[in-house]
Amino acid sequence: MSLKTNRDHRVSPIVESLPPSGIRKFFELVANTKGVISLGIGEPDFVTPWHIREACLYSLEQGYTMYTSNSGLPELRSEITKFLVRSYELDYDYDKEIIVTIGASEAVDAALRAIITPGDEVIIPEPSYVSYMPCAVLAGAEPIIVDTFARDDFRLKPEHIERKITPKTKAIILCYPNNPTGAVMGREDLEEIAALAVENDLIVISDEIYSELTYNGRHVSMASIPGMKERTILVNGFSKAWAMTGWRIGFAAGPEDIIGAMVKIHQYTILCAPVMAQMAALEALKNGGDEVEKMVLQYDQRRRFVVNRLTEIGLDCFEPRGAFYAFPSVKITGMNSGEFAEELLREEKVAVVPGDAFGRAGEGFIRISYAASMKNLTKAMDKIEAFVGRRVKTVSNLCQV
Repeated sequence: MSLKTNRDHRVSPIVESLPPSGIRKFFELVANTKGVISLGIGEPDFVTPWHIREACLYSLEQGYTMYTSNSGLPELRSEITKFLVRSYELDYDYDKEIIVTIGASEAVDAALRAIITPGDEVIIPEPSYVSYMPCAVLAGAEPIIVDTFARDDFRLKPEHIERKITPKTKAIILCYPNNPTGAVMGREDLEEIAALAVENDLIVISDEIYSELTYNGRHVSMASIPGMKERTILVNGFSKAWAMTGWRIGFAAGPEDIIGAMVKIHQYTILCAPVMAQMAALEALKNGGDEVEKMVLQYDQRRRFVVNRLTEIGLDCFEPRGAFYAFPSVKITGMNSGEFAEELLREEKVAVVPGDAFGRAGEGFIRISYAASMKNLTKAMDKIEAFVGRRVKTVSNLCQV
């Protein structure tokens, strides 16, 4: 007797309901276009500093090819706690309150799965990184979107959160400095959000992967706000500040019970992060501070150049204060985000990301990564200027008819 398979149900309806990543969908177009200047990918154009790569090579030479503790190398977790103390005056127990993950993305996913009971609601500000909503859905939560706006410098406003809180609300996800807008949240901003979290007994998942890439003062961690360390899962990693995207090393710090639950998920799905990458991360924390400072200075130079050029071109652009993205409005062209990005790619061979890839609040904007050489940024800005000039002229002529 043969067993019949209902092909309509081979794939989970939950997975089928998720939209494909707007970023990856667009880059399928980029992959088929030659000679593109890419300002789309969220990746440093710097190579991982040599002494960090050398630490990996040395670990291989010494035979470090085995599993580590599920939580990560004890010496790396210990160094992470030192980093958090000197950066934010946050003191964690490396043995119980730190986990090393496969990038910050796994940390966000594990955090959600550790705290969510199906039916819980998770508040997610948008525009924001593309994985938050799908990870919340896969964990069994209902994502509740809160829009942020250029008029507020893309900061999350407490009154907008408060209107969305219900008895089902379990957590808030924060990402500041923000991808894609470059927005930051100061201490006073975070204190207002913290008051809501305490009042409503909410957990905050604070993705601070761009914490070292700030341009006006120091980053403030949500966990450093009084009353928040015990209800914050602080997520960070090495991809952005240390130019280690492909190494896939991140970490989370938080309350012992939640980190313990994340370790349980991690041990069944991942086991541990690669030991040689962990050894490289250890070297980055111990001796990589000077390279981070040099890269930040170059990003700042590029940031100011890109924002000035966009303003000269006539595209309104909020001044990004962190990360390495600009998020200009393209509404003046009469095109939506997707049309602008596709036509710019086709006509000028410059790749940017449509703003709506980061949620509905991103419509009318594009994301430009200035983690590119000044040579390529200069060429790309010239091409964007020519493209916008043609489009604005067309819109003006149509208005006169």
